[in-house]
Amino acid sequence: MAKEAMGYTQTTPRYIAIEGPIGVGKTSLSKRLAYSFNYELLLEKSEQNPFLERFYKEPKRHALSTQLFFLFQRVQQIQELRQEDMFQPVRIADFLIEKDQLFAKENLDTDEYALYMNVFRHLTVDAPTPNLVIYLQAPTDVLLDRIKTRGISSEQYIELGYLDNLNHAYTEFFHYYDKSPLLIVNTSEINLVANEEDYQQLVDYIKSNPTGTNFLNLNRSLL
Repeated sequence: MAKEAMGYTQTTPRYIAIEGPIGVGKTSLSKRLAYSFNYELLLEKSEQNPFLERFYKEPKRHALSTQLFFLFQRVQQIQELRQEDMFQPVRIADFLIEKDQLFAKENLDTDEYALYMNVFRHLTVDAPTPNLVIYLQAPTDVLLDRIKTRGISSEQYIELGYLDNLNHAYTEFFHYYDKSPLLIVNTSEINLVANEEDYQQLVDYIKSNPTGTNFLNLNRSLL
């Protein structure tokens, strides 16, 4: 990949979050954008969760411990952000703190979810709001194929039904999302990492400092 560092400008969003279901390509895109804009990279670090593989094997048994670990991890990351000089850093993140509640609602039973929310309310979760959120979509069968192809051992236990429910939960969540400007991208026929034309169009969109909700459609033109 040719060097392409473009740097931050006054019109470029200072804090960009990339979101979407498992296997959609959040981390790969986050890494390329961080390189292009010379931004600090803030990653989800799901591999640090010792309960995650156990959750994929036995979801009901390990859901609560998995979600609480992620919650505490997010809070720690946010606290570290708050301790840094907010006048200097510009960031790309491959997660939103709000998505933890999406997973919790999907994975926990009623009593566990009530406990999770009680813990959440007693923590200081004062996350900075992104200046742009990029929501990556793909059909569930495409996500499952990508998960199988990339071969992360813990993810091989993910079942089609779970992934499909999660995909629908993301769709509903972003249907109502209005905290930040939002770009929705269907990645089933767009490769934002390997295809230079697709990627450059995304970069141009980001540099335009967009507002509202927009879509990147499959014929490679912005609506």
